[in-house]
Amino acid sequence: MSTGYHTNGKNRLDDYDANDPRSLSDLVKELRDESVALVREEVALAKTEMSEKASLVGRNTGMLIAGGAIAHLGLIFCLLAVSYALYVAIGLAGLPIHALWIAPLIVGLVVGGIGLAMFSKAKNALANVSPMPERTKQSLREDQQWLHAKTR
Repeated sequence: MSTGYHTNGKNRLDDYDANDPRSLSDLVKELRDESVALVREEVALAKTEMSEKASLVGRNTGMLIAGGAIAHLGLIFCLLAVSYALYVAIGLAGLPIHALWIAPLIVGLVVGGIGLAMFSKAKNALANVSPMPERTKQSLREDQQWLHAKTR
């Protein structure tokens, strides 16, 4: 965090001078001004972080939908070919003609299982995206510690 309160591994409390000519009201004003600046920086950080997360989720969701639609079209044609191949294989195996419904059923079950696995994986991936701005949360903890040290 680059708030200017910490420099070269030291904080401003290390530079305390008992002969400081500033009055208590000056010190309170300085604390107020620094606190206001700190809050503004934290709000800006939270906005930036939430914007980044929303952009990432939106972009990935859009690509997921578009990719799914295009893949769906290709899959339809592939499944028609697989069903026809199974239909021919069943016919050549000498099964009765009324048993030919088995080919589309087999293809449907396999594709349905794959689709269910993909859906489950995507659902879990989206569930793992935390809406909480983690960097801002950590920064607020640090600011709380700074303020606590500053007011001692």
